[in-house]
Amino acid sequence: MRLKVYSKNPAPKHIEQITEALKEGQVVILPTDSVYCFACDGSQPEAIAELARIKGLSKDKARFAYMFHQISGLNDYVRPLSNPVHKLMRRLLPGPFTFVLPASYSLKKSLPNRKELGVRIPNHQIPLHVIEALGHPLVTTSVYDEDEILEYTTDPEIIWERYQKQVGMVVDGGFGHNEASTVLDCTGNEVVILRKGIGALEEVA
Repeated sequence: MRLKVYSKNPAPKHIEQITEALKEGQVVILPTDSVYCFACDGSQPEAIAELARIKGLSKDKARFAYMFHQISGLNDYVRPLSNPVHKLMRRLLPGPFTFVLPASYSLKKSLPNRKELGVRIPNHQIPLHVIEALGHPLVTTSVYDEDEILEYTTDPEIIWERYQKQVGMVVDGGFGHNEASTVLDCTGNEVVILRKGIGALEEVA
């Protein structure tokens, strides 16, 4: 299913449709403030396994990012934040940044190989409304392009043509960006920039 949704003020009925698809265990494709992403309900292991299958990865080795509605939702997934990291996240989020944080002990029990967790809170109304309605974080990974020049697919029509048989829904929120989020490693004493993306680096300092 291809669902066109107005990005700046998504209709509640559309958010409900997307949420219901996720609750049914479907993998959907959503727009974000950077690139389009595959997403599934983070509370459903079967859905995460299906996402891994679509990406051609094993569930245990996949390093998907978790997408949240707000910082307070991280409590059960990552270890307590230091004051500097908490301040940095409050300043930059929601926004096109991925924070790599130490995974909580409870998460490592269910996912033994997960010592770290990539965390996103995008500045985009569609995923934020969906996560809030779902009541769980989304497990996500970027939609890459097979083109030698463009790394990410920006046109939702092309995304639909390419993935309509692999996912339950493609949410068309208009053209996306062709640059991913900036990735910040916050697992050590200093913040390390792992990837320069759409998030401005001068904002990190």
